[in-house]
Amino acid sequence: MSIEFTNDSPGVSDVPGFRVGAAGCDIRNKGLDRLDLTLVVADHPCAAAGVFTTNDVKAAPVRFCQQVLAVSAEKIRGIVGNSGNANACTAAQGDADAVAMAKLAAAAVGAPSDAFLVCSTGRIGELLPMAKVAEGIKVSASRLSRDAAEGVRSANAILTSDTRPKSVTARFVWEGKTVTIAGIAKGAGMIEPNMATMLAFVCTDAAASPAELKTALKSASDQSFNCVSVDGDMSTNDTVLLLASGVSGVSVGAASAPSGLRTLFQEALDKVCFALAEKIVGDGEKITKVVSVEIEGARTRADAEKIARAIGNSLLVKSSWYGEDPNWGRLADAAGYARTGLEEAKLDIYYDDIPAVLGGKPLPENKPQWKQVVKAARFAVRLKLNLGDAKFRLLAADLTDGYVNYNKSE
Repeated sequence: MSIEFTNDSPGVSDVPGFRVGAAGCDIRNKGLDRLDLTLVVADHPCAAAGVFTTNDVKAAPVRFCQQVLAVSAEKIRGIVGNSGNANACTAAQGDADAVAMAKLAAAAVGAPSDAFLVCSTGRIGELLPMAKVAEGIKVSASRLSRDAAEGVRSANAILTSDTRPKSVTARFVWEGKTVTIAGIAKGAGMIEPNMATMLAFVCTDAAASPAELKTALKSASDQSFNCVSVDGDMSTNDTVLLLASGVSGVSVGAASAPSGLRTLFQEALDKVCFALAEKIVGDGEKITKVVSVEIEGARTRADAEKIARAIGNSLLVKSSWYGEDPNWGRLADAAGYARTGLEEAKLDIYYDDIPAVLGGKPLPENKPQWKQVVKAARFAVRLKLNLGDAKFRLLAADLTDGYVNYNKSE
């Protein structure tokens, strides 16, 4: 069975059982025309799961979501999210404000006070302007709909330094019933999740328990959001949430569900998450290149990942990508200092499919072809270690003078 995929879709408003609304409430003091708050609301209580930043410094909304999901993951009614203020490093008042946001959102749609998840992104260390947030929640609630235009507004409301919204939809049919998965995301800088600042809200009309959703989301995230790096920084606020309304009548998580159905759902979720992650890297702050760092033939996946991240986060490597210089020596150097027991005499290095090194021996005659490869906006660097069967792929970006100028001050 095939998966129908829509890039740049309206996002979450595509999913039966959910409505969205967005508003500008001037959190950033840039006027009401700039959208900065959104509600994603389930028509009925739904199951939910999340994956979060592993940063020791977690924003108040992250801690709040983790607490809510620990006790109420089967009766979530929605998400309230804002941009412009991260509500991070805000002490007890930040915790109180996260709780207040959830209560305000719940009251606005007639839901229990413990039924909303909260996400924030933006500047760290400043308290939320709660009077503005309260008004934004009120306006967003008044706009709730499944209208495509409102879906696009919702995707825009969570952006910070992003240049464009990020939204996708996947659908498949099982025994005559259509299952939909759609998501929106934001992220352009401070991107190296293990899990950016990164937020992603994914909704489906499939049915599954919170535990089943958590397993599926963790698997999808490990192949997408956890495989991207723009600048090597991990945010205090990284959050990916998955909500399931169940209105399609298709149960995808239960052990009694056909294995083919579970596989199809996972493939669709993987596709949605990877597409959103790819959009995040492609919209990295002031980047000009998206590079697929592909490590093959490692002894373990952990070894392959260490090498990929060493390359993808190397300032020398990233600078050479910006300069369109196929400096494979920097790739070899970064791979070596990952300290995985790489054997130089077995190392192959490729730019796309053009070999630069085979068996540890340089192939300088191919340099004109490498130089053409790195002129493209997207290309791959592939290292074959020839030590085992494990592999890892990281989506990375170049380092530009524009990035430095953009981030040298607030």
